[in-house]
Amino acid sequence: MNQTKTKQQYHHSLAELLRAARSAAKASYSPHSKFRVGAAVLAGGKVYRGTNIENASYGLTMCAERAAIFSAISDGNREIAGIAIACIDVKASDPPNLRFPCGACRQVLAEFATPNTVVLIDGWGESNVGHLFPLPFRLAKRSQ
Repeated sequence: MNQTKTKQQYHHSLAELLRAARSAAKASYSPHSKFRVGAAVLAGGKVYRGTNIENASYGLTMCAERAAIFSAISDGNREIAGIAIACIDVKASDPPNLRFPCGACRQVLAEFATPNTVVLIDGWGESNVGHLFPLPFRLAKRSQ
């Protein structure tokens, strides 16, 4: 396979992830914030979608990124190959940080992805886990 084909496939899979994230955002349950977010994770060759699910007790709200990651983990995957995030209610004039994952989502990403794992943020561009969260909390491995 030539390098051009590989680049085309790479961009195709990112475009597919972004479409899935946008679609997931439409299923958001966000009656309090009216801020719909969708995420799509690539793991084990499959795409897993997640959306934000709010609760009147705000601390019980689940972010789209974690919902998608937990879906992949629940299906037996332990490593995320990529993620796309879409905040479909953010306006072009809004600050870019409204499109980015929160700290809890960044920590969960760091648990199940490598620093080079691609993070595609709709309306902003491409980054990676290491750039978004360079110093994640990690427990020391214990000998048994």
